[in-house]
Amino acid sequence: MLDDAEDDIHPLFNGAPKTTEFRKLRKRIIAGVREAVEHYAMVRPGDRWLVCLSGGKDSYTLLAALTELQWRGLLPIEVLACNLDQGQPGFPATVLPEFLAQRGVPHRIEYQDTYSIVMDKVPEGRTMCALCSRLRRGNLYRVAREEGCSAVVLGHHRDDILETFFMNLFHGGKLATMPPKLVNDEGDLFVLRPLAHVSEADCDRFARAMGYPIIPCDLCGSQDGLQRQQVKQLLDQWEANHPGRRQKMFRALMNARPSHLLDPALFSFRDLAIRSEDTENPSENSPLG
Repeated sequence: MLDDAEDDIHPLFNGAPKTTEFRKLRKRIIAGVREAVEHYAMVRPGDRWLVCLSGGKDSYTLLAALTELQWRGLLPIEVLACNLDQGQPGFPATVLPEFLAQRGVPHRIEYQDTYSIVMDKVPEGRTMCALCSRLRRGNLYRVAREEGCSAVVLGHHRDDILETFFMNLFHGGKLATMPPKLVNDEGDLFVLRPLAHVSEADCDRFARAMGYPIIPCDLCGSQDGLQRQQVKQLLDQWEANHPGRRQKMFRALMNARPSHLLDPALFSFRDLAIRSEDTENPSENSPLG
């Protein structure tokens, strides 16, 4: 699938390192994305996907992986990259248009000043990420509809999914996380996360190796909430003490057993029954026994 010949490479990979380590990294990412796409039945041939590009390491990795799979005939959909410029002070507005145009990637740059709305609504000293995210998502849904897309595709990776699971466990009182595939509230768009099986560390290594122009996510001065940072640190410590634990926990999310949890809406404990004595030894009580 992944021929490494120099004359058989998509422009998004121009300048890629020639090392064996990078080739293995690239193949691992592409394989992980393909696995997620197939495992969660993301593809409907002929659909158009709005691939959200923030300028961070994860979205660059997502775009590169999807573009390669599409280019090799393994992803029969149309890709439209989209960046939403939300009006943050200092946002380098020319970086992504130039990056995408130079590499021949179909794209749309959308400007909506949600930054002013967030600054007006969020009290000083509070994190702005939640409201910013909701406004961003609403605008991306609108753009997807205008462009005739069936799916909004996001760059959340395996570690985002794990962190969200523990956030819900510790602070939300529920077992839930970011699903790799869902339908939006309006019921007219899929929301897809093809990086679900890819680690954050691999996204970081890949984007750094490719030298992609990273745009920081904290131009507004806000940061993710303290609770998420604490969960991230906890997972980092577990991984340091027991390498591979993140992947084991992620696999556990793919192996849920409702009968061994406590939710009667998922498993009918009321209908559980044991074998009766009559059923177990029918001959003993039978008039013909």
